[in-house]
Amino acid sequence: MLKVLTYNIHKGFNRRNREFVLHEIRQQIESIDVDVVFLQEIQGRHFHHEKRISGWPTVSQFEFLADRLWPHFAYGKNAIYDEGHHGNAILSKHAFEDWQNINFSRFRTASRSLLHGVVNMPNQDTRLHLICTHLELIGFERKRQIEIIRRHMSKHIKSGEPVILAGDFNDWHGRMGQHFESQLSLEEAHKTTHGKYAKTFPANWPILQMDRVYYRQLKLLECECLNSHPWGRLSDHLPLYAQFSL
Repeated sequence: MLKVLTYNIHKGFNRRNREFVLHEIRQQIESIDVDVVFLQEIQGRHFHHEKRISGWPTVSQFEFLADRLWPHFAYGKNAIYDEGHHGNAILSKHAFEDWQNINFSRFRTASRSLLHGVVNMPNQDTRLHLICTHLELIGFERKRQIEIIRRHMSKHIKSGEPVILAGDFNDWHGRMGQHFESQLSLEEAHKTTHGKYAKTFPANWPILQMDRVYYRQLKLLECECLNSHPWGRLSDHLPLYAQFSL
């Protein structure tokens, strides 16, 4: 059994960017108790916020979230600016055999990347590939980034190995999903379960299909968009939960 969650946490602030809610986010994701967490827009450092915001953790946000349940993590520092940096992270209960981050944004302050980790599942002779991504808002940039993901997966992942590709795809029309599904033999968990991509943005009144969990060589057991209280008032995105059998 493998339980995963993907979540754009908006750097630990609520959807209006007025309240720091990282402690509540940690409480909520811990309550789900998944094996792997895919995180987008997670703050590595912010020198100004560290000094002026009450409750700002003394470690990076990914270390703070991982502290009690996920002993292994990988972080891709993508958006870099004078005040600090943010990017994507994967938290895991299983040790990483290897991981790498590919920053594929043309813009220095954008957190667009492919963070690829490989874990060996306990008691099974299985290498599981975990890919966390955050794609661009601009359509032609997303097409370029999808092609980078396609080439990377084709080169580094054997056809029989299980894969989970999750994150914020900024594909509100659902048009880009066809490329993943046709070219890489991937299925999308919410679409498989419910017949359509999940509406995850904005969190308080979700109308756009932004976040996805793609997979292959795994048996999907369930997938849900977590839209109950208090998820709708935390980040500007809603998280997706999925459960698989290897």
